[in-house]
Amino acid sequence: MGLRKKIYIIIFGTDTPAGKAFDVVLLTMIILSVTAVILESVSSLRVAYHDIFFKVEWVFTVTFSLEYLLRVISSPRPVKYITSFYGVIDLLAILPTYLGLLFDQSTFLLTIRAMRLLRMFRVFKLGRYLKEAAVLAKALRLSIHKIVVFFGVVLTLVLILGSLLYLIEGEENGFTSIPQSVYWAIVTVTTVGYGDIAPATVLGKILASIAMLTGYSIIAVPTGIISVEIGRAVRSGQKESAVPCDGCGQVSHDVDAVYCKKCGKKLPSPD
Repeated sequence: MGLRKKIYIIIFGTDTPAGKAFDVVLLTMIILSVTAVILESVSSLRVAYHDIFFKVEWVFTVTFSLEYLLRVISSPRPVKYITSFYGVIDLLAILPTYLGLLFDQSTFLLTIRAMRLLRMFRVFKLGRYLKEAAVLAKALRLSIHKIVVFFGVVLTLVLILGSLLYLIEGEENGFTSIPQSVYWAIVTVTTVGYGDIAPATVLGKILASIAMLTGYSIIAVPTGIISVEIGRAVRSGQKESAVPCDGCGQVSHDVDAVYCKKCGKKLPSPD
């Protein structure tokens, strides 16, 4: 086996001990690198340990640059890797340090290295959970219209509340405009309650109390909508088989289906 093939198996493969060890070490370095960038953003730490941060960052950058070059060299189709999702992320993870030689503060863009942690799905065989993610995505897609209607109702509510508070409280109590009052209504209805603006009149406090109670009442609505659609998506998935048709590639079929519902070809055995 050639050296290029061995490097390819170690870097791109996860089925061998060496390949899995390489990816685990790589993920650890990514986490450490992102942590270093985050800590460097703290001014006191940056002043006290500037030289250490500088050296650590270049160690990580050189290491990731070497890893990127090895991926390009060992890949059977380098162009495909370079233009792939992971290839672009790998390149973006090392560019900010070199750009930092020309532009200030660009090294903080290195937090994009955190996106490389997506490799955990491949390293630790987390792809099995993608089916569950697909169910969630389907539920969100099916509930989008209901969610849009719900937010339309909420938007109307906060516009009315904001306008009323603007008329009741006025500029002397901090409600200087309708947009400012609508901001207060959003903060109140969502139960965030920053407290930077508050009604001072009795009528304003009564309206604020109604807004708070209304917020508690409607906050569970989108959760209920999505929960119902998740249940439907799960039941729908249980009624279908994921065995692809050899003829047309159709994936979704009834569990007891023998022939493809699209092209009529006999389906392969699920086993």
